[in-house]
Amino acid sequence: MSTQAAANNRTPLVADAGIELEIGGMTCASCANRIEKKLNKLDGVTATVNYATEKAKVTVPEGYDPTLLVAEVEKTGYTAAMPRPQDANPSGTTTDDGEAPDSELTSLKHRLIGAIVLTVPVIAMAMVPALQFTYWQWASLALAAPVIVWAAWPFHKAAWTNLRHGTATMDTLISMGTTAAFLWSLYALFLGTAGTPGMTHPFEFTIAPSDGAGNIYLEAAAGVTMFILAGRYFEKRSKRQAGAALRALLELGAKEVSVLRDGTEVKIPTSELAVGDEFVVRPGEKIATDGTVVSGTSAVDASMLTGESVPVEVASGDPVTGATVNAGGRLVIRATRVGADTQLAQMAKLVEDAQTGKAAVQRLADRISGVFVPIVIAISVIALGAWLGAGFPVTAAFTAAVAVLVIACPCALGLATPTALLVGTGRGAQMGVLIKGPEVLESTRKVDTVVLDKTGTVTTGRMTLVDAITEPGTDRVELLRLAGALEDASEHPIAQAIAKGAVQEVGALPSPEDFANIEGKGVQGVVDGHGVLVGRESLLADWSQQLSTDVAAAKAAAEDEGKTVVAVGWDGTSRGILVVADAVKPTSAEAIAGLKDLGLTPVLLTGDNEAVAKRIAAEVGIAQVIAEVLPKDKVDVVTRLQNEGRVVAMVGDGVNDAPALAQADLGLAMGTGTDVAIEASDITLVRGDLRAAVDAIRLSRKTLGTIKTNLFWAFAYNVAAIPIAALGMLNPMLAGAAMAFSSVFVVGNSLRLRGFRSVATQ
Repeated sequence: MSTQAAANNRTPLVADAGIELEIGGMTCASCANRIEKKLNKLDGVTATVNYATEKAKVTVPEGYDPTLLVAEVEKTGYTAAMPRPQDANPSGTTTDDGEAPDSELTSLKHRLIGAIVLTVPVIAMAMVPALQFTYWQWASLALAAPVIVWAAWPFHKAAWTNLRHGTATMDTLISMGTTAAFLWSLYALFLGTAGTPGMTHPFEFTIAPSDGAGNIYLEAAAGVTMFILAGRYFEKRSKRQAGAALRALLELGAKEVSVLRDGTEVKIPTSELAVGDEFVVRPGEKIATDGTVVSGTSAVDASMLTGESVPVEVASGDPVTGATVNAGGRLVIRATRVGADTQLAQMAKLVEDAQTGKAAVQRLADRISGVFVPIVIAISVIALGAWLGAGFPVTAAFTAAVAVLVIACPCALGLATPTALLVGTGRGAQMGVLIKGPEVLESTRKVDTVVLDKTGTVTTGRMTLVDAITEPGTDRVELLRLAGALEDASEHPIAQAIAKGAVQEVGALPSPEDFANIEGKGVQGVVDGHGVLVGRESLLADWSQQLSTDVAAAKAAAEDEGKTVVAVGWDGTSRGILVVADAVKPTSAEAIAGLKDLGLTPVLLTGDNEAVAKRIAAEVGIAQVIAEVLPKDKVDVVTRLQNEGRVVAMVGDGVNDAPALAQADLGLAMGTGTDVAIEASDITLVRGDLRAAVDAIRLSRKTLGTIKTNLFWAFAYNVAAIPIAALGMLNPMLAGAAMAFSSVFVVGNSLRLRGFRSVATQ
């Protein structure tokens, strides 16, 4: 089925944002620019094409026929299709259910496998004279022809498209070089002396004039194709992960929900839930959709969605958000928003918008090729004219001209980026840093501002017992032991933090008796014969237990800093307070100092109140704080900083960070965070240690530098041989040596990245 026909069978995705097209066949950022210019020439059409996500966002007049856009893209030499209907899933995002596998990636994989199998023996025969049996040159032709024609077809096709639009990219250079080498070899085999039985390429590097009729360059053409296909395949596979963040978001929601029908619970799929339905959520279950609490009280753990560690106490009339977890009692909730209207679905849309809007980074090789190709062609034409003008035979003149094209095609170009990425990302993985692709590296060089989400990034993201303040005459160990024992029987997240802290400090805890939960206030029970109360100050007041002036002042001071304070009393007397907070990670201050050393300005971003944010910022050495930011507004903060001319890196770990991670010029996700944040980021920090962010930026910059050095030498060896080729003195061993030496240098230079060391070990 043609792309046009396929488009006609799909429902157009038309909304306020316009139409979204899936673009196929792009090989570099210049392709995206070309399509964008073509679409923007249409009346009333405004288009943005993104190479990384392979999508075009198009704003059109009302009633505009989307198939006209598809046709316009196809005229440019690429493919376009409308996404699947918006009702494919409740959030309105597209999914990858395996129904339509990536045919482009599959084709690339098949071409690469075929190229490897056929090219290796061709290179071996050409470079090792001992393997050159009587008819080896004809065997080389039989093996190399499919590689140069079929495996390299994407390069030839792209080169033709570039030619039609008067541009040159890496594809142009590959196609031109491999075609020249192949045609030369055919001429030498069929019309020259290279086809003579017993012909060999002796192992010598002598430079002497030749008419080229006895030399073949099949191994150069096939080798270039194989190496560059490998680089293209791994890059393409990495780029295909762009939509994974949206799929991960959809997985967060509950799949089934217990709806109340005439007072009876009925299990239904979440997709069938309607506004106004009442449903039950038990402790430990996910809340199915956005709604309002009808009955029950509980603590809701929203950390998966908001990233904030403090659980939210909810009661009748309070709003709750889908995908958060009920950590306490039984709740009955009335659905207020379902499907594409939920906060989770809106976040999925934000992630998608941010990914589509991210500026694509042109490949370095394309930029170099854009200058290099015209120069090589000019030298080839000059060589042809000079030889003819000097009165030499036409054969000799064409030999020199084609030799320039052959030697100019650098084999190491295909290895320059993949090998550095392979070694760099491998070293990064050993240090807990996962780099997703070559586009990421360019961003790290330019970043000047790093926005840090507070919870789970600078802090642990978990409630932790940070202090215990006793009344006069009360033993600290006894305070922790009795309060910890009672809290250990509670499911509340704050209670669990106290119990865990108590165990770490005093060891095993006794078992409480007559444990009871006082709704909204705390817990009570008997521990080792003592009647113990743990909870709000009002709970102790109900039993006529008052905090002393000093302890009350300490409680007020802790609460002013945004910490959570729990009062403890037993046997009719107040005994002290326990302070719980989201503690700063021990390595955060060192990491902030490391980021500053890299020339970056750290900014703390949080939904917490300003007092808490400033306390944390002061503790780790951050001067700029942006506090009290709603989850959905984090992406706006990043955009605002970008509009101020800053190049922004974002470090986060929660679902609410995912849109901002995608919007940032460089997104770094803590590996201890949610899958959505990880998928939306460019770099994943596996360790959950903020120092890994410093390592990530240092390693990325080092890897980018290595790639640039590789690209320089990939061209340099071949450029040095161009004058020899222009003088008609190129022999096959010299061409092969240039190819081999440049490849060896590139691989060796890339291997130096294995010595990169983490800041934690320095």
